[in-house]
Amino acid sequence: MPPKKGSAGESGAKGSGAKAGGNRLVIVESPAKAKTIAGYLGPGYTVESSIGHIRDLPTKAAEIPARYKGEPWARLGVDVDHGFEPIYVVNTDKKSHVKKLKELMAQADELYLATDEDREGEAIAWHLREELKPKIPVRRMVFNEITKDAIRRAADNTRDLNLRLVDAQETRRILDRLYGYEVSPVLWKKVMPKLSAGRVQSVATRLVVERERERIAFTPAEYWGLKAVFDTLGGSGDGPSTFAAALVSVDGNRVAVGRDFTSEGTLRSPKGVLHLDEEAARGLADRLSGGEFGVRTVERKPYRRSPYAPFRTTTLQQEASRKLGLSAKQTMQVAQRLYENGFITYMRTDSTTLSESALAAARGQATRLYGADYIPDKPRAYSSKVKNAQEAHEAVRPAGDTFRTPAQTGLSGAEFRLYELIWKRTVASQMKDAVGESVTVKVAGTSSTGEQVEFTATGKIITFHGFLKAYVEGSDDPEAELDDRERRLPPVEEGRPLKAEGIEAEGHATRPPARYTEATLVKELEDREIGRPSTYASIIGTILDRGYVFKKGSALVPSFLAFAVVQLLERHFGNLVDYDFTARMEDMLDGIARGDAERVPWLRRFYFGAEQEPGLKDLVGDNLSEIDPREVSSFPIPGTDIVMRVGRYGPYMERDGARVNVPEDLAPDELTPERAEELFAAPSGDRELGTDPGTGHTVVVKSGRFGPYVTELLPEPAEPADEGEAKKGKAKAKAKQAEKPRTASLLKSMTPETVTLEDALRLLSLPRVVGELDGEPVTAQNGRFGPYLKKGTDSRSLETEEQMFTVTLKEAEELFAKPKQRGRRAAAAPLRELGEDPATGQKMVVKDGRFGPYVTDGETNASLRKGDEVESITDERAAELLAERRAKAPAKKKAPAKKPAAKKTAAKSTTKTAAKKTTAAKKATGKTGTPKKNGGSAE
Repeated sequence: MPPKKGSAGESGAKGSGAKAGGNRLVIVESPAKAKTIAGYLGPGYTVESSIGHIRDLPTKAAEIPARYKGEPWARLGVDVDHGFEPIYVVNTDKKSHVKKLKELMAQADELYLATDEDREGEAIAWHLREELKPKIPVRRMVFNEITKDAIRRAADNTRDLNLRLVDAQETRRILDRLYGYEVSPVLWKKVMPKLSAGRVQSVATRLVVERERERIAFTPAEYWGLKAVFDTLGGSGDGPSTFAAALVSVDGNRVAVGRDFTSEGTLRSPKGVLHLDEEAARGLADRLSGGEFGVRTVERKPYRRSPYAPFRTTTLQQEASRKLGLSAKQTMQVAQRLYENGFITYMRTDSTTLSESALAAARGQATRLYGADYIPDKPRAYSSKVKNAQEAHEAVRPAGDTFRTPAQTGLSGAEFRLYELIWKRTVASQMKDAVGESVTVKVAGTSSTGEQVEFTATGKIITFHGFLKAYVEGSDDPEAELDDRERRLPPVEEGRPLKAEGIEAEGHATRPPARYTEATLVKELEDREIGRPSTYASIIGTILDRGYVFKKGSALVPSFLAFAVVQLLERHFGNLVDYDFTARMEDMLDGIARGDAERVPWLRRFYFGAEQEPGLKDLVGDNLSEIDPREVSSFPIPGTDIVMRVGRYGPYMERDGARVNVPEDLAPDELTPERAEELFAAPSGDRELGTDPGTGHTVVVKSGRFGPYVTELLPEPAEPADEGEAKKGKAKAKAKQAEKPRTASLLKSMTPETVTLEDALRLLSLPRVVGELDGEPVTAQNGRFGPYLKKGTDSRSLETEEQMFTVTLKEAEELFAKPKQRGRRAAAAPLRELGEDPATGQKMVVKDGRFGPYVTDGETNASLRKGDEVESITDERAAELLAERRAKAPAKKKAPAKKPAAKKTAAKSTTKTAAKKTTAAKKATGKTGTPKKNGGSAE
């Protein structure tokens, strides 16, 4: 692939600045940023946003240009036969905006491309230049904070487009397209429709699945120890006179603790290690009661802790998760708003560097707040441990040459808390070390039967807090001791006699490895050098949205679907989810960005393969026929004859032809042999009612997340016998795939135990066509708020559910003749009250809705998801659900002014009425439309 073309003449020489007079068009990425920057640049500048990317690879067949439609590679959007040239198309929703940008450019004398200073921003700038085709000078304007001084400096010191960065980003985009578009269809055919695979997404899913496998294979080990409280017998001065210590050895043998056991529950090395059980521990405690004890040794060591480096993207996401309860996605959304409004520097960075002005600002603020004694003689410098980090960029810090304190910002909610976190971390990074002393006291004793035992106690005293005055880093382990925590021991010396005030036996059990949280998964991806910091939030968002992972509290739990997908990829596309291979891909992409590697040879090898190394294209083609969909989606439950499978309608268990659904919120490590047997023994709530004589489909009643419902079982699509048969039946298969089972909730008067086939068929016949009024079909339907009649956009409630099946056209006419009742029923009391939403400051409550419990702040409603429980949901999780719901909500548009209704001709009216009759009839038989939202089910 030839390098991108560009010259200084096209882009403007570095530091060329703006010419006097004239009109300059500045294009940034977001409207919020455009508004802020316009105020700083003033007259002579027109600032407009591109609203993100204006063009990309085509995402559907209709977007592929006509001249490429016949090409075998057209569906990829990349010409794999000629240098992997990408096809770029302007996004449909951006065409009018591109037209607007061209009109603005026609009135300008210079074009300033002021997108973000990273690969993505550089690529957006290049796409703008390529699409707008300017005939005026083009300048690249870059900045990493939006303050008046920074923006004016950037306007006066422009540079050329960095085409290496553009090449690197384009290579990533092409690679991800090839990976996703070749592997995802394999998942559709062999696991379930509408799944996706991705270069980092699939590896992240594998990490979560592997951790769950470790939990499933884990065997806990029980071990016991002793805890004693010793009295110094009045010799401790003003401090404490007692301290606690733990048993560490008996007769020279070290007492076993958790780290001594394997995941199988056995001792790693039994030699010299004493494994106490309950009986032995309690017996030893009795024999030590009343024994003699004394201080054997006192060891003192200096304690020193240095400040943490300023934030980069990933450490910001981790700390915001630990301290503020924000997801990675929420953190980036809040940080984006802070950046665009001039409060912080650019938040997508892997650098821990601070500029000279930032160093001076941090040191000055620390001096004013804590005193000169807390500031080292020289500024502290930090280097990033991230491979290929761009050290020329800055860390995430407060914007400006002087920092605003949180109280001076006027911020509130999540924006205030995140700014405060960034501010504290930045100031603390330029303060002195915390120093103190750590003490270890060893206590010797003898039991009544002569056993020699040793207890140990540790303490820590901080004599100078240094940076800890400003900031203390959180921990992913809730039981970990934070850096500012002190443990004071009485001042004792060797040989001092001690009295045991109490000795108790304590039981412990080893624990399986903790599930990943968003913070720890981000850290794991970064440690393995997989992906880029700027993409981690979107990667985690993707695996949550695709149903591969769900949350229980803050823990990321893989679904059974994720197990099936990962098993398929591991068995048939091992390289694509291999951690080292993925990290090497990242190295190569960084090499292309530096100009050390050529992308076309590398892409050719990845896609077409080399001498003894198959490429992606061959892997997909050769493996497809070998993949047994039932095998990759099956997981035997050890110790039983039960097999867990992932089917078209979700996970289920099978034994001797009998099937039972697996609860949606059941974590894989909770599906033990005992739990599996319980599910088989318990009534499932699923009952076969009979066969629909009209369709031949089996009708069943099921219990779903949103209550009991009836549905029909569609037969599983058969695998084609050969390629010819697959092509021949392509249209038929598509039609079959598009067919959805009819589904309907039970009426309030029905129960799963008593509902009959006749009842079910009546329910599945809804909506029922009552007749026609005023040229509009009238239908009786069961909706979110109960039974009702619908005529066009008008509706009327029915008093009883039975009326849906009996109401006549005359009765319907009478109902529509009456004014519509606007009154609302009294709201039900909330199920649970929570704290304030940090984003809006409104009180959050959990309520019970038609489709299950949901959280609301009075304006935004968000359903509780798989793994969320009313009794245990936290304020942080509720705020996260509301934030995600707001992010997905469509932008509110002003309603267009109503135009006078045009008179219909008789022909048009007749045609429209006939069409509506046909539609209504189809709806009545369940042939069109989507089923009412209801509980899902396995096969």
